[in-house]
Amino acid sequence: MQNKPRLIFLLNSAQRHLQQWMAQQTEAASRPDQQAPTPTQSGVLFALAKADGATMGELAQALDLAPSAVSGLIQRMEALDWVARHPCPDDGRTQRVWLRPAGQKLMPLLRQATTRINARLTEGFTEAELQAVARWLTHVQQLDQVDQPET
Repeated sequence: MQNKPRLIFLLNSAQRHLQQWMAQQTEAASRPDQQAPTPTQSGVLFALAKADGATMGELAQALDLAPSAVSGLIQRMEALDWVARHPCPDDGRTQRVWLRPAGQKLMPLLRQATTRINARLTEGFTEAELQAVARWLTHVQQLDQVDQPET
């Protein structure tokens, strides 16, 4: 009788290892005089490269983060001069985040690193296997959206 895979352990462990490995890959591709963005900071830069001037809420949604986490993240990235935030002209309570030139300069490095990371992640798997993994991960992401049974 084959033991069932320990999915929770495997998923948590894989996530930790992936974050560390991605940070190492980005660090290795960076110039010695340049601080490499973390995987989460890279996500912000990618999101802004796609939709510059995004609101803090839009970034939180795009990165699947709590709004409070995005605030500190953007503050640290502002200190590195990668991004700037300004009040929204339509709603002074809302802040929009803009990519700065130093952040834009990181994009080629991040795109190259992401291409290498994705190639390594998918190496040795068929398209059908990858589709099954993607379907399962999407299912896990949506577990909190499933209606809870009434008690």
